[in-house]
Amino acid sequence: MPHTTEVLVDGLAFPEGCRWHDGALFFSDQHDGAVFRYDVEAKKAEKIVEVPHGASGLGWTPEGRLLVVSMEDRKLMRLDPGGLTEVADLSGLATWHCNDMIVDAHGRAWIGNFGSTIEGPDVNIIPAVLIRVDPDGSVHAAAEDLMFPNGMILPPGGTTMLLAESMKARILEFTIGADGSLSDRRVWAELDGALPDGICLDAEGAVWSACPLTGRVLRIAEGGEVLDEVDLVDEGRGAFACVLGGADRRTLFIMSSQGMKPAVSRELHSGRVEAVQVDVPGAGVP
Repeated sequence: MPHTTEVLVDGLAFPEGCRWHDGALFFSDQHDGAVFRYDVEAKKAEKIVEVPHGASGLGWTPEGRLLVVSMEDRKLMRLDPGGLTEVADLSGLATWHCNDMIVDAHGRAWIGNFGSTIEGPDVNIIPAVLIRVDPDGSVHAAAEDLMFPNGMILPPGGTTMLLAESMKARILEFTIGADGSLSDRRVWAELDGALPDGICLDAEGAVWSACPLTGRVLRIAEGGEVLDEVDLVDEGRGAFACVLGGADRRTLFIMSSQGMKPAVSRELHSGRVEAVQVDVPGAGVP
């Protein structure tokens, strides 16, 4: 029987990019251009930085500095004591807005992008490049010919990556080389009737995937079998990202909203942070 969530934060525009870090939940509000920290004990969300061109993927350097993807101007930013500092310009490889990101223990950041606009009457999704930014700020094409590279996972050990290829309705797996290069692309799971967005891993090797079009979050085994699912507390909403956190990493935090288009989500401010307790704790990054 599906689990149902409880609402922790309401009134956001479009929450995304959730991460559990240093005892708190961090997330972006993409369409209001801000990053928030949610204190689970105080049950309070605090804005920690504004990102004028839209905030998306989050991660941390080995030194503990917050990295933020600035979507519309296609840049990777770092939060320093004096504010945001540009780390890398991604526009040479990103053909449209940049989105999710994962950062490894070496400080290497992998960043996806839409490939092309997903709005308007003549949408024509084109293949996109998954970008890698090294700690020195250099920008590299990590993988090409991806139909909307989205959420990513670094399983324990740091030698593989899982990637949600949203417009192909599947999760891919890559081998990570010592230099951060990706190779041996293979299909980890095909999703039947759902598109994967934000994803996270549990200690049994299953992936939780937020599914924007169905309002569900699915627990998926390698090969595609659906092991469990979570329904949002209200119907008519999309689930866009998820992460396992809390003191025991058994709280599944979910980012949800009624609309994907920026103008609609800014008007409605229906975005929520929802949560549910699950049996198997989180593993890997995020």
